[in-house]
Amino acid sequence: MFILSKVLLFLLFPITWVFAIFVLAIFSKNQRRKQRLIIAGVVVFYIFSMPFLLDNFARNVWDYPLAKLDKNTKYSCVIVLGGFSSEKADSTGMFNGASDRFIQGLKLHATGQASHILITSGNGTLDPDGFSEGNWVYTQLKQFNLPDSSILIENKSRNTIENAVFTKKLLLEKHLSPPYLLVTSAFHMRRSMLIFKKAGLETVPYPCNYIAGFGKFTVYSFWPSTETFNAWGYYNKELVGYVVAWMRKF
Repeated sequence: MFILSKVLLFLLFPITWVFAIFVLAIFSKNQRRKQRLIIAGVVVFYIFSMPFLLDNFARNVWDYPLAKLDKNTKYSCVIVLGGFSSEKADSTGMFNGASDRFIQGLKLHATGQASHILITSGNGTLDPDGFSEGNWVYTQLKQFNLPDSSILIENKSRNTIENAVFTKKLLLEKHLSPPYLLVTSAFHMRRSMLIFKKAGLETVPYPCNYIAGFGKFTVYSFWPSTETFNAWGYYNKELVGYVVAWMRKF
């Protein structure tokens, strides 16, 4: 299932659909069908590149709202899902566009909202070469002088399901009591909450890294945007992943 999900991932991105439609148009010998395919390709491109639709979907349907935690409530652990760093050519790590996950998790620990911080991520590529995101993030946390006693690293998981399964085992070993704060990107939170619940972990959502649904509506909300076009790929992946997680037994 892991390999199949990686191989078929490209099918969930709108760019694949538009490309396929235009390829069909190019090779179509029927002029009427060719024209219809070209129009369909343009329409699909516009629909998935218009910020208005994505922002409404993110704000009103999918994304979790910003968390409002009681400052007097202390949690035993904040769980930070990986995916906020990438491997460089020299096999070291670097923070990527989802680094707000790291920032918010570190902030929750530094402000005393959570006594421990747990990073859960191994290597989700099809051809892992030994790099582990969890291990690399540990080196970054140590630069903030965090004591080892407050850091938990899960460095073997390849996806969100394994994040939950391996994290549960680690939390039980350390005898940390629930509920736990769960930090991940807003578009990823709904699926993550479902998976962690089915794995038997009681978590409180702390979404971050909003990529849609946070701005004001203007005339540019109807103007095509490549960022919006790409962002739909993430949401499509989450929708399919949510259905799969809902059907799956743990």
